[in-house]
Parts: sequence; C-alpha cells; structure tokens
Amino acid sequence: MAHTYDLTGFYDPQKCDVRDFETCLEQVTRPENVPLAMAIEKNIPVYDGGKLQAALEGESRRSVMAEWARVLRSGAGIVVLKGAYRDTRVLDEATEIYERIIEQEKQNSGGGADHFAASGANDRIWNSLQKLCEAVPVVFMRYFANPAIAAVCEAWLGPNYQMTAQVNLVHPGGAAQQAHRDYHLGFQTADVSAAYPAHVHEVSPVLTLQGGVAHCDMPLESGPTKLLPFSQTYKPGYAAWRREDFRAVFEERCVQLPLSKGDAVFFNPALFHAAGANSSADIHRFVNLLQVSSAFGRAMETVDREKMCRLVFPHAVRASSEGTLTQTELSAAIAATAEGYSFPTNLDRDPPSNGLAPETQAAFFQRAIEEGLSVEQFCARLTQMKALKLAP
Repeated sequence: MAHTYDLTGFYDPQKCDVRDFETCLEQVTRPENVPLAMAIEKNIPVYDGGKLQAALEGESRRSVMAEWARVLRSGAGIVVLKGAYRDTRVLDEATEIYERIIEQEKQNSGGGADHFAASGANDRIWNSLQKLCEAVPVVFMRYFANPAIAAVCEAWLGPNYQMTAQVNLVHPGGAAQQAHRDYHLGFQTADVSAAYPAHVHEVSPVLTLQGGVAHCDMPLESGPTKLLPFSQTYKPGYAAWRREDFRAVFEERCVQLPLSKGDAVFFNPALFHAAGANSSADIHRFVNLLQVSSAFGRAMETVDREKMCRLVFPHAVRASSEGTLTQTELSAAIAATAEGYSFPTNLDRDPPSNGLAPETQAAFFQRAIEEGLSVEQFCARLTQMKALKLAP
C-alpha cells in the first residue's frame, strides 16, 4: 500500500487514497483466528459472556485477553459480548437512576449539548460514572463489578486503566450520526489533527477503548451503532474520516448488529463508526457509553498552569505589541505555559464549542492577545474556565 504522508511524516488528507481504504476492508474474520468466539456475524466476532465467566476467573484469562487484543488491533476491531450482564436487574436499577438524573438535569438546564446531536435531539448524561456513584453507591459498585468488562479493558489498555462513562438515550426519530473516529485525535478539528505527525496517529488508538452497554433490547430499527470492520487498520484514517468519499464507502459497507439488554460492545477508537437512526415507533435506545483510558495518560509533575498564564500574559502582550518576539517564538512560549488540551473537563458546564472539544487554555491565551483583552479580562476568564472544568 502506498504511503499517504509526505516526507516530513505528516498525513495529508488530500493524499489519502480511498482505494487503499477499501483494500483494508476486504479482510475477513476467520474462525481459526477467533477460536473463543461463539459466532462470527458480519465479520464481527461474538462472544458468550456467560460461558467465558469461568475462563476470566482463572489462569486462561490471559488467553481470552490476548484474543481480544488481536481482534481490536488487527482483526475486525470490534468485540461483542453477549450476556455481559447475565443478571440484568442491576441495569434496570441503574436505568431508573439515570432517568431521574436526566429529568433533574432537564429541569435545571433544559438539557446539555452533545458532541454530535443538537441539544434536545437525544438525552445525554455526561460523567454518568460519577453521577451513578453519587446517587446510589451500591448500585454503582454492582454495575461495574463485571469481570468481562474489566478483562476487555485490560486486554487493550493494560492494568490501572481509567474508566469514564456517558449515557446516551436516543428517542424514536433520532437521526443517525456521520461516520467518524473517536477520542483522542478523532475529537480534534481537521487542522489540529493534521498537525500531529503520522506516528502519533498510530499511537492514539491504543490510549483509549470505546464501549457501550445496552440497557434495553436494541433491534436494527432502533439504530444500534453502525460499524465498519477492519477500518481501524487504515492508518491515515484520522486524516481521512471527514472526506465525503470515505464517508460514502462507510455508508455502503457498514454493518449493524442487534443487541439485547445486557450485551456489551467494545471497539478500537480508530474504527469508523456512527450511531444509527432510530426509526422505531416506540424504542428509546438507552446505552451507557464507556470510554476507558490508558493509565499512561498522565504528566509526571503537577503544574499550576493557570498561575503561570496569569504571570506570563502581560509580558506576552507587550512582546506581541512591540514585536520583540516573532509569532513562532510567542507560540512556543505559550505552549510551555498554558494547558494545550481540552480534556479532562466537566462537559456539563464546559461543553464542546465549534467542534468536538472545548477551547483550550492555550488557544484562549493566543486569542486574548489577538483580541486585545486586558489583564483583568484575561484573568477573569481563566478563573471561569477553571470553575467550568471542575468535577461536579
């Protein structure tokens, strides 16, 4: 396959070849490559969560995890766990709690913004992990006391992973999403994504795992997630997923699997995917989306970047106005001073703006100089940004 990056090692969206993408999609999931699967449906290996329970408690746990890691990395990119929750009563209890949270949040704010859907088009609970824990800790404990979910997280990310979750409730008539890739690079704008070198595009998928737990039966008409097996193996996909020709291939070749209450699906975040349209008359598609992060996504030292921004800003303004630093030099100084990443944040109070992510501290720093904000205005906004990011 021809490379799609120039000699500087950056992926160029315009050089991505849809034919190379389609070649990746020609792969087939063979039974000998997924011997522990109970079935292969539309190239996706499906596992019996109940039958694997004993294996996940014993010495064979690593063998199961090794198979899942191969599937997520170089296989179909998707693992379906049928009956991940053999006893679904805990899901019913959690659903009731989440429904109360949704109603309370609607009363307080009228509903929150979403990464892909307009406010009100569906119901979203940001940080459903912590909110469930705060509401009824014993239900939270029983919900996440799930060896199958823990094993698939560890299979991809290793131990000491960090769990987060967001409830997505899509009502009848809810529209489908467009094809996309996910966090990290998938949540950046096209320009920001293209600024990362090719090797970072290849690292990004191993820093997170995407998953979802079905809180209700989800037949095809309810719009379960559209998935494109093997699409994660196309390395420049973070550069290409916004292109219409790639999205057309996705719509032509994607597949959907019906899920039952208690099933779980996990996939490589580089997989091309999109929530389906809920064309049912009366099914309210309820999924708890799990986004699990590597333990390695941490800096070595704690740094008070807000304080540093306050100290540096007046000098940066002066350097900009007097021309003592070039724009390139000033950008380098800001990068060493301010937080350059939007996450983690409180998405209830700090929702995505002009894309999939809130404005970063570094981007605000640069904008404040360009717009001529005073030191007082700059510091007031920093205080506000900090408050918005704090956990509830």
